[in-house]
Amino acid sequence: MRALVLILALLPGAVHAGGLGAARTLPAGSVIGAGDLRVVDTDRPGLTDPSAAIGMQTRITIYEGRPLHANMLQAPRVVGRNQIVRLRFQRGGLRIDTEGRAMSDGAAGELIRVMNMGSRSTVTAQVLPDGTLAVLN
Repeated sequence: MRALVLILALLPGAVHAGGLGAARTLPAGSVIGAGDLRVVDTDRPGLTDPSAAIGMQTRITIYEGRPLHANMLQAPRVVGRNQIVRLRFQRGGLRIDTEGRAMSDGAAGELIRVMNMGSRSTVTAQVLPDGTLAVLN
């Protein structure tokens, strides 16, 4: 085990105090994959676990070599602002499906405001993983 630690310490680009960084410039809105990450040597604390970054979406542009921090990332957006979406209202045996316009971006599980296209009223809905919105009120 000590030999492995010594070998890792002697490799070029080895981390003495560091974490994960961008392997290339990642524009805002990019979904991070394993190939987008590399180990960087930095004295600023940041993410060290790749599973915390892979599959997340960048909030800002992250330049190559810059350490990743949790506040730079967000859950991937399933619904975009002004997107026409399917609204679903269900209570007991009653189910109503209609179209709506998202008033903001939304990731799966988030609550967003949506304008019902038929009645022009605004409702709160939860974003489902498939992009459908479940009306809450």
